[in-house]
Amino acid sequence: MPDAHLSIGDVAARAGVATSAVRYYESRGLLRAQRSSGNQRRYPRSVLRRVAFIRAAQAVGLSLEEIGAAMDTLPLGRTPTKADWHRLSRGWRSRLDHQISRLERLRDDLDGCIGCGCLSLRSCALYNPHDTLSAQGPGAVRLEP
Repeated sequence: MPDAHLSIGDVAARAGVATSAVRYYESRGLLRAQRSSGNQRRYPRSVLRRVAFIRAAQAVGLSLEEIGAAMDTLPLGRTPTKADWHRLSRGWRSRLDHQISRLERLRDDLDGCIGCGCLSLRSCALYNPHDTLSAQGPGAVRLEP
């Protein structure tokens, strides 16, 4: 029977991420490792599903904070199941719809911007929609509302 625990290199290779990502996820509380007698990280095989969950949620556009909050809803921090993913992803639908809508508006504004060619930081519909930032005076602007 194979070892019940994986090294950080094994996790990274099997999950398709860098070892630094595994360490970072652990530092953010998304993964947990035990330490060997030589102080090396050892992960249960179930960590592979947790990494897959993290990557899928990131692909949806969730932040690591949001992913951590979702994982915190799992009983005793267990590995997410298909039913868990279904339950959690239902709540993300409106977020995705909003992102799709925002990207469609960005695409449409970009087409208009290419036509006008102004790229004015003061009145550009991409950088300053409806000139809402002018009240804040000169300075840096933001792309997303």
